[in-house]
Amino acid sequence: MDGKKSRKRSMRTGKTSSEKPSRMKMIFRILLLINLISCVSGTFVMNVTKTSYQAEENHNITLEWTFSTKPDMSITSVNTLCSLFINHKPFVLLHLHDGVEVSESQHQQFSGRVQFDKDVLREGRIRLELSRLRTEDSGLYLCDVKTNDGFGSETCRLNVIAAVDQPEPQRPTASPEPESQGRIGLYVGLGLTAAAVLLVTLCFALRRCFTKSTDNTGNPSSVV
Repeated sequence: MDGKKSRKRSMRTGKTSSEKPSRMKMIFRILLLINLISCVSGTFVMNVTKTSYQAEENHNITLEWTFSTKPDMSITSVNTLCSLFINHKPFVLLHLHDGVEVSESQHQQFSGRVQFDKDVLREGRIRLELSRLRTEDSGLYLCDVKTNDGFGSETCRLNVIAAVDQPEPQRPTASPEPESQGRIGLYVGLGLTAAAVLLVTLCFALRRCFTKSTDNTGNPSSVV
């Protein structure tokens, strides 16, 4: 009986001693994973330059996000998805897969109106210029970025105001220059002088004709 009990005790002890290393390994792996996640999330930071934008219809605007990078970061490690959300529905502006722009993913609403500055991507900047703004471009813009160093996302809001038709400003009437005024006065003076001379000449001629007619009436010629 004592031999059987000792065997059972040794079997239980052996089983317990074999479970301890496996549990310790599992705990160690979990702690290591948590540590890696915390390190990655702590080194990768993403921000948005402005949280709110406002512009007028038919104008242009530049949206910009920034994310942390390392000197040895390769552009091929950058994956980005920037979208406009309207009623929880996404409209894609920009899609980068391994640093390459996927134009097929862009929504037709933004076709030909989005310029992506790839030169600043290595600096950790995502710059999108949206041209010929429309009122339907208003809404919440979300940009997701994933690299080998981590993942992040930030949002900003754009409000596009409808353009108001304004009447063209009236051009002020240009006042004549002093030289022009002098010429106008000279022409008017010459015209008045000519008119006065003409009037005097006409009066003199009428008076002469009247005098002749009077002389002829007072001294009638004799008839032979």
